[in-house]
Amino acid sequence: MTVTTPMSLFIREQTAAADAASGSATPSGADAEARRLAAAVARGDETAFRELYDAYQPRLFRFALVLGRGDDALAGETVQSVFLTAASKLRPVAGEDHLWHWLARVARQHLAKHWRRQRRESAVISMAEPPPGADPGESDGRLEASLDAALLELDPDERQIIEQFYLEGRSQKEMAEQLNLTPKAVSSRLERARAKLRVLVAKQLSHES
Repeated sequence: MTVTTPMSLFIREQTAAADAASGSATPSGADAEARRLAAAVARGDETAFRELYDAYQPRLFRFALVLGRGDDALAGETVQSVFLTAASKLRPVAGEDHLWHWLARVARQHLAKHWRRQRRESAVISMAEPPPGADPGESDGRLEASLDAALLELDPDERQIIEQFYLEGRSQKEMAEQLNLTPKAVSSRLERARAKLRVLVAKQLSHES
């Protein structure tokens, strides 16, 4: 039995939209697009870099949000670092999985450096690096599943505000108009939901370790 979670549903919707826009819904088409993007970014093509950012920023942010134990500021910093690195160091790739694993590895490296700077305990540092021989795709899947589980533990209103702000990219002003609230009230609700999500993500990860 397949369980549909808020995150998995969002990912499927975004993937379908991207496939429809590009006219390529096949795995081979996705691989060809990844190869095209990586090769163009390696040549310094600014348009391709923007396409790469638009295509992978949401997933990278979710990934970094889980690795950073719900710290949205750290997740945002990590995403920016990944794309700065990609602009100067990305090289041609074999396909979509290769491109994603490269981006995810750079994110892990940035977070590992952050934990070392903060002199966190070695157990936390090790979270940013998969164990030797681990399948990166399987590891990434577990991390996204942790965020799914944490989101499901939020109250519906809290989950909605998190998903609209982080996953759908809505501004606090837009959300305030939709909810008939002031931007300040939306900001307060978002901060409370963020704090709760951080606790829940940390709990999910502690259960897996």
